[in-house]
Amino acid sequence: MTTTIRPRRSMLYIPGDKARALEKARGLACDAIIFDLEDAVSPENKGLARETIAQAVAAGGYGECELILRVGGDAVAEDFALANTLAIHGILLPKVERPETVIAVAAKTNHPIWCMIETPMGVLRAAEIAGASDRLAGFVAGTNDLAKELRARHTPDRTPLLTSLSLMLLAARAYGLAAIDGVHLDLDDLAGLEDVCRQGVALGFDGKSLVHPNSIEIANRAFAPQPAEIERARAMVAAWEEARAQGLGVARIGGAMVEQLHVDEATRLLALAEAIARRAA
Repeated sequence: MTTTIRPRRSMLYIPGDKARALEKARGLACDAIIFDLEDAVSPENKGLARETIAQAVAAGGYGECELILRVGGDAVAEDFALANTLAIHGILLPKVERPETVIAVAAKTNHPIWCMIETPMGVLRAAEIAGASDRLAGFVAGTNDLAKELRARHTPDRTPLLTSLSLMLLAARAYGLAAIDGVHLDLDDLAGLEDVCRQGVALGFDGKSLVHPNSIEIANRAFAPQPAEIERARAMVAAWEEARAQGLGVARIGGAMVEQLHVDEATRLLALAEAIARRAA
């Protein structure tokens, strides 16, 4: 269902019961905020978290930031009831393992639906989940839970998770969905965060989920089109338009062949760069 080009370089989780953090988030440069009602909030604070989120969303001030509510826990029906009163852009479901979960949620809310893929079964059924509803907006990788379920080691190059990440990404792209990479564990390891962000870009992810504001700038920079990419994309589009004007079906740039598929990707990249520039203006 994702047709509009929207920057999703950085998606920041904020515990729903942290009013001060929700207030500070209004001044952050993240592309999306995930109001968290799941693991980040203790069971006894769920009611407070719902009230705090409702007040924060009603007060507004988040600008162009995409607002998503992560539901979860024993009282998930109350989370959906809250979601249906909020002016948000989506609902994030934890630990989705079956397409039936998406279908059931689509009947409960009109909001776009995001799915966390964070278990082996979720990975293996990712394609079925991705095709479950045209209300689905994207996948978010839950790499910490996934590593636990796989009994995998946390390594700097994330080799133990690459198969799972690739399967998730394949399913998302097959159905035109957004795909967001998982959280980097070590909040003090900013160099390591840069490395995994570059890896996420290379794999094809749209952005990174984060748990601390100090990660936003790194994710935004990594997942934004780079100046050389933008320059080349513009050259591709210009060369293609010139070739088409001459009745040709291909173009050349510096000896490289340019076809429609290259132009489509160049056009997408330029639209993303423009959307990011509008946000920064």
